[in-house]
Amino acid sequence: MEKGEDSSTFKMGNSAPGPAQKIIGPCAMSLPYVPDCYVVPPSCEPCDSNSEIVPTIDVSRLKGGDDERRGVIRELSLACQHLGFFQIVNHGINQNILDDALEVARRFFELPAKEKKKFMSNDVYAPVRYSTSLKDGLDKIQFWRIFLKHYAHPLHRWIHLWPENPPGYREKMGKFCEEVKELSIEIMGAITESLGLGRDYLSSRMDENGMQVMTVNCYPPCPDPETALGLPPHSDYSCITILLQNLAGLKIFDPMAHGGSGRWVAVPEVTGVLKVHIGDHVEVLSNGLYKSIVHKVTLNEENTRISLASLHSLGMDDKMSVPCELVTDENPVRYKESSFKDFLDFLVKNDISQGDRFIDTLRIKD
Repeated sequence: MEKGEDSSTFKMGNSAPGPAQKIIGPCAMSLPYVPDCYVVPPSCEPCDSNSEIVPTIDVSRLKGGDDERRGVIRELSLACQHLGFFQIVNHGINQNILDDALEVARRFFELPAKEKKKFMSNDVYAPVRYSTSLKDGLDKIQFWRIFLKHYAHPLHRWIHLWPENPPGYREKMGKFCEEVKELSIEIMGAITESLGLGRDYLSSRMDENGMQVMTVNCYPPCPDPETALGLPPHSDYSCITILLQNLAGLKIFDPMAHGGSGRWVAVPEVTGVLKVHIGDHVEVLSNGLYKSIVHKVTLNEENTRISLASLHSLGMDDKMSVPCELVTDENPVRYKESSFKDFLDFLVKNDISQGDRFIDTLRIKD
């Protein structure tokens, strides 16, 4: 850090600076205006804050009797077909573990810039990287976001690469990752069961050899939240993403609303509730019956939003394909097979900020 620079300084003008020019901190973007490079085109889609349309599922009932489990499976199937999104309660993760993970995430972003820049990278293949926006200066539009990504499964293979600071980061974030990983196996088992494939259809491929990518996001206060976004509309490549956040800001797209023209739905924040996103690879797995959820992140004028997104998929090179059990003459294969590595290759070559979606490259055209 050069003399006179502070960890909360963010150098920028009308265009996005490169990573070498950025000094990023929790108040990194504390400017009285939004620079041109962050201004997004105005959205014409209507928005609904009615939380009643967001499904909430009590996943403790998955451990109940057969009838109770079947009831939960039906709820989950409907949520996956309609929205590709649901909230879960009674998930079994202690509130202290959730709170500790959010706290060490917040403290990481408060570290001096010199400490965080140890992990700065634009290499999307890196197992640990710290950056901004989506690809840090390479996107046509920049996004009001700072993030740390690190691989998290199996934990013993990756945790030594994680930040040592703040103290307790590895321990507390690691505990959260382990608990969420276990929960993801249970939810994926319910999803495959709902498709008639059985609860163990993917269990070994996801548990023993699967990927878990933890994305730790920081969205600083924005002086004009209506003109910028934390993240643009997109879907996740993963099978599922399990999200924890400290503040509201997530919006999901309901494509069936308004006669099929769709609307954005603001997802409320309720303490202890986790959000589950259906990703592109479950859309492939279901042969299009379940849809990956398109979502975006809006901003707050006064408060910093922290979110922890745990993305779960098959192994790096393990291809997700449509099961033969879901293919008939009337319902042929509708998607190409793909892997996490294929998504990373897509990310390098495409600009998600311009609406490019990985799932669109997988659909087989009639």
